[in-house]
Amino acid sequence: MFATLSPTLLRRKRAIAVAAFACALTVWSGASAAGLTVLMADESAPYAEFVRQLRDTQEAGSRLDLIRLSVGQPPADAAAASGDQTVARIRSARPVPPPVTMALGMAAARSAIERPGQDPLVLAMLSRLDYESLKTSPAMRHPERQIGVLLRDPAMADQLALIDAVMPRKRRLGVVATSESAPLVRELQSAAQGWDLQVELAPDAKSLAAALRVLVPRSDALLVLPDMIGDNQAATLAVLRAGAGAGLPVFGASDGLVRSGGLAAAVSTPAQLAQQARALGQKLAASTGPNAVVVEAAAPATVRVNTTVARGLGLRMPEERELTERVTAIR
Repeated sequence: MFATLSPTLLRRKRAIAVAAFACALTVWSGASAAGLTVLMADESAPYAEFVRQLRDTQEAGSRLDLIRLSVGQPPADAAAASGDQTVARIRSARPVPPPVTMALGMAAARSAIERPGQDPLVLAMLSRLDYESLKTSPAMRHPERQIGVLLRDPAMADQLALIDAVMPRKRRLGVVATSESAPLVRELQSAAQGWDLQVELAPDAKSLAAALRVLVPRSDALLVLPDMIGDNQAATLAVLRAGAGAGLPVFGASDGLVRSGGLAAAVSTPAQLAQQARALGQKLAASTGPNAVVVEAAAPATVRVNTTVARGLGLRMPEERELTERVTAIR
């Protein structure tokens, strides 16, 4: 004979079964969540903000390993010495998908591409010129690995969209470039259909002053490229002074340029870049096509405006939020 269970005991057994099933489901879903390994060699504020955003938006059941590199240190050695331990919220005997590896900055990118492995690799916080020097490396050609590159600077089309939103009837755009800026200039020329683009080369500081003397009278606005001029404070200030002296607005791709006297910039914050980098890593992990390097420009989500400069130029500027909407609407 079979014993008859009381209603109370039956409900208790059902509750235990449901709890066990929920626990098993949680372990399974946690085991199937891919992890993220982050390599970094720079401890400055932008990189710290990038990593903090990754941690704050980490999905339940996923894992994040942070490996700090010394310059020239192989990732494997750094992992052994790192104080950041792997955190797995849920452990299981089931196999976990290989994590996406994300390298932040040029030094970490060089170390990452030399590291063997088949996990998808995202190289983030790189300038366009960083990528141009990196892409010639034989290590970038990994037939067994998906590689994505997220540039920290917005596309030239986004820069032009901002200038057009601020100065819709002005089409003469002046740019001082160096010999290393050729990839940036080509991208700008391709995007600048309908613009009167004026480009002058300046290989050194003395040439910069001469180039600006030629360029300023032929321009309605100046654009500072994210190159050796845009990355050099003295050179950037020279462009800003030339623009201010002639009553020309200066545009760029950084908060620093706007704070120093530029009119406006379309920028992506480190936190926004972290979100875009995570999405790129997920896309690479889900890809089933042939392996190839995928390059994305930063998708600027914010426009910065120097209202003091705008008043000095006699410009009535839309609000930053409206300008942001106009720039992001083209994508």
